[in-house]
Amino acid sequence: MKKNHQTFANRTAHLEPEGAYEVLARAQKMEADGREIIHLEIGQPDFRTFPNIGIEGIRAIAAGETRYTPSAGIPALRKAIADSTGARIGMEFSPRQVVVGPGAKPLLFFPMMALLEPGDEVIYPDPGFPSYRAIIETMGAVPVPIPLKEEKDFSFDMEEFGRKVNDRTRLIIINPPSNPTGGIIPGADILTLAEAAKKFDCWVLSDDIYTQLVYTDEPMKNIMTIPGMKERTIIMDGFSKTYAMTGWRLGYGVMPEELADIVGLLLTHSVGCTAAFTQVAGIEALTGDQEQVAAIRRIFRSRRDVIVKGLNDIPGITCRLPKGAFYVFPNIKSFGKSSKEMANYLLEEAGVALLPGTSFGPMGEGYLRLTFTNSSEAIEKALALIKEALFKLRKK
Repeated sequence: MKKNHQTFANRTAHLEPEGAYEVLARAQKMEADGREIIHLEIGQPDFRTFPNIGIEGIRAIAAGETRYTPSAGIPALRKAIADSTGARIGMEFSPRQVVVGPGAKPLLFFPMMALLEPGDEVIYPDPGFPSYRAIIETMGAVPVPIPLKEEKDFSFDMEEFGRKVNDRTRLIIINPPSNPTGGIIPGADILTLAEAAKKFDCWVLSDDIYTQLVYTDEPMKNIMTIPGMKERTIIMDGFSKTYAMTGWRLGYGVMPEELADIVGLLLTHSVGCTAAFTQVAGIEALTGDQEQVAAIRRIFRSRRDVIVKGLNDIPGITCRLPKGAFYVFPNIKSFGKSSKEMANYLLEEAGVALLPGTSFGPMGEGYLRLTFTNSSEAIEKALALIKEALFKLRKK
């Protein structure tokens, strides 16, 4: 029987657009038609890349650092990442444990490609970053979502975790602080997750992309620091959120050397390598003035306080105080409408672009995700518009 050239592989059948980009495109079309839109949908810092980083990238281009690099990253950047990650979590790493990629997503995709066989089970948070499930299913593995509980400040439902982890579990994905909730995982729960990983001989992938945007005085415990976890943990991180380098496309993973070698090979046969001048800029980001990071963290914390107070002042909305990242995840269940209906209504009626909680999984129903990557003035204006629009909705 002749094959239809338009029949695509089953591994792509589940893929859907990422909700943030869909809403952004719709909001931008409305702006092009003359509507004023306040953007609270995209998880992208509104600051420019720090000047010292940008200048170093420009210098690298001018100096001709525009050629191929080793697939796993240039040695100087791998060493800088090993040193900075080690200093941050209190461990020592070899540059051989570091793999650099064009963005952080390859350091989700390729470790899962290296580890997962069809039928393996992968535990991940719901609501959670939508690429987790997309990649799990692309590998033919079985997604096992664990709810994040609002009453636990959006940490794992540990009872559900205890029921779901088993001998078929190959990987546990954690994301403290979390996208979309800003929740972190308490130390006691981190210990429980680690014990389960050791008991069932599975891996942990810790998505640390927001770990430098934590607003508590108490430092978070990284699961890799627990005895017996270094050999079964992958740290995924990048430069986009901390250093406002979203468009530079620079991420990395820290993992056991044997896995790093395999991930490096997968990079070789896919993207080839990461741009040299981007990596030079990354070295400057890690070794340059870190007070800029502290300053940005203070600004985000101030904005967080503004948006949480404003949301809680709106009748019908309750909002937890996130302990990290730059997202809030307010509960809007009292309005009796789906998250998608509410997000659409607020875009059309209030001119505020935000995301339905269901963009991050079924357990996001009844919630919205808003970013505070906009100015305090824009956030306060958005809150006033949301309050007015919801008052109208209540009267209908």
